[in-house]
Amino acid sequence: MSRTLAEWLSYQEHVNPRSIELGLERVRSVWRRMGAPAPARRVITVGGTNGKGSTVALLEATVQGAGLRVGVFTSPHLLAYNERVRIDGHDVDDAALVASFERIEAARGDTPLTYFEYGTLAALDLFARAGLDVAVLEVGLGGRLDAVNIVDADVAVITTVDLDHMDWLGPDRDSIGREKAGIARAGRPAIVGEVDPPQGLLEALAATGARIERAGTDFLAELHADGWLWRHRDGTAMDLPAPALAAPVQYANAATAIAALHALWIDGDPLAPQDAYAAICHGLRQARIAARLQSLGGDPPLIVDVGHNPQAARALAAWLDAQPPARTHAVYGALADKDVAGVIAALDARIDHWHLAGLDGVSPRGLAVDALADILRQTLPQANCDRHGDVAGALAAARAAARPGERILAFGSFFVAAAVMAECHR
Repeated sequence: MSRTLAEWLSYQEHVNPRSIELGLERVRSVWRRMGAPAPARRVITVGGTNGKGSTVALLEATVQGAGLRVGVFTSPHLLAYNERVRIDGHDVDDAALVASFERIEAARGDTPLTYFEYGTLAALDLFARAGLDVAVLEVGLGGRLDAVNIVDADVAVITTVDLDHMDWLGPDRDSIGREKAGIARAGRPAIVGEVDPPQGLLEALAATGARIERAGTDFLAELHADGWLWRHRDGTAMDLPAPALAAPVQYANAATAIAALHALWIDGDPLAPQDAYAAICHGLRQARIAARLQSLGGDPPLIVDVGHNPQAARALAAWLDAQPPARTHAVYGALADKDVAGVIAALDARIDHWHLAGLDGVSPRGLAVDALADILRQTLPQANCDRHGDVAGALAAARAAARPGERILAFGSFFVAAAVMAECHR
C-alpha cells in the first residue's frame, strides 16, 4: 500500500540514524542507480550563510521573466514540505513527491539516506522529468559535502560567509568558506556576493579552477535616489528598479543574482533571453519569499523574519535603522547551537521589549526560555523582557503589549517564523 506524504516523511526520519551525515558517496550512488539525468539544461547552485533564499527567489523570478521554465529546490520549509520543490512558481503536489520517493526507495537498496538526501533526490528527479530550462538549487549545509553538490552546476553562487553550523563546517570564516567553495567547478563561474569574503573562500575557489567574480570588484551595486545601477567590469551597466524584497541587504542579493545570470548568458548561451534587461526588471519587481522581513499586516504591524545568526541580525538592525522610529517589540526564540549572544548584541537597543519564546518543545536543539533569558540578561543587562514557553504565548503577549504606531518583529529561527505564520493563518 502506498504511503502518504506525511508517512513518507516520518519514515525518512528513521532510515538513517543520523539526521545529518555529510558526504556524497551514498546519495551519488543512489542518483546513479536512478540514471543520474540532468535536472535541467542549465543549473545554478546557491550556497552561503545568509541571503541564499532571497537570491534564489530573485533568480527564479528573473528566469520566469525571461520566459524560461525554472525549478527551484530550497530548504527548510515553513508550513508545508511541498514548499521545498517548485516548478514554474508552483509547489509540487503530494502525489508527485510520493511517486518520486517511491522511485528513490526502489533505487536505494540498503543505502541509508538522510531526510535531506531524500528531498534533494526527489527535487532532482522531478526537475529532470519536467523538461526545465533552468534549475536553481539551494545548498543545505556547507557545500563541499552537501547532497546538492552531486550536481555539476553551470554557475555556483556563494552569497555570504559567516559563523554558523560551526560544529560541522569549522571554527572560523576561513574554514567555513573553504567548505562552501566546494560547489564551484573548474572553468565555470563562481559568483561571490560578499565585498569582504574570507581569504579561505577565495583560496579554495582558486584551487578549483573556477572563474571567480567578486562583488565590489567584478560587479557592484550603486544606489541613487530613483533606484540603483548594476555595473560589471566588462562595461555592462543597467539602471534598475529597487527590489520588491525589503531590507538594504537585498541590493547585494540582487546584484549577486544578476551577476550569476550575466555569467550564464554572456557567452552566447542559446537560453539567453532577447531582452535580459526586461527579465531582470521583472525579477526585481516580482521576487517574493516568505518570512524575509515579511509584513503580515495589522496595527501595530507584525513583521516576520527567519534571521538566526549575527550576520542576519546585523541585516535586521540595518533594516530597523532605515525605518521610521517606532517602539519595537521582539518575539524571539533560538536554537541552542546558534550564537544567541551575537544575535542579541547586533540588535542591542533597537528592541524596546523582548518577548522570549522557548523552542525546546518543537526541536531537540531548541533553547528553553529560561536559558534564553539568561543569555539576554548577560548580553543586555538593561533589556526589558518576559518569558513564554512557546512562540504562540510570546506572540500573544507582544500583541497585547504593542500599541498602534509601534511594531512587532518576530525572528530567530525558522521555527519562530513557522509558528507565527501558522498563528496568523488560523
